[in-house]
Amino acid sequence: MSRISLGFLLAIALMGAGCGYGSHNYTNGNGTPKITQLTPASTAAGGPAFTLTVEGTGFGTDSVVYWGTTTRATTYDTTTQVKANITLADIMNVGTVQVYVRSGGTNSNAMPFTIQ
Repeated sequence: MSRISLGFLLAIALMGAGCGYGSHNYTNGNGTPKITQLTPASTAAGGPAFTLTVEGTGFGTDSVVYWGTTTRATTYDTTTQVKANITLADIMNVGTVQVYVRSGGTNSNAMPFTIQ
């Protein structure tokens, strides 16, 4: 290999190493997020907006609650609790919505939220 191409490859390798890529959870340092409970776990269709409390483990300050495929305004409380604002539009129709948390570049398990 020529001196230029070897130097170029070394520079690319060093840039990749500095980007934080790897198999570890590099953002929150709390491990893989896991949901254990939603409060409330259900609500009536057409009811008022509310704050959803998500309890579990591994939440970081970068945590974002997903309501189905859409993010919701999220407040980090502790590594075991985050809260999300659920709007009236989110609960207009009867059904089930999967809720999960993304933190540290990793998704938690999903838990069902029932709209009755």
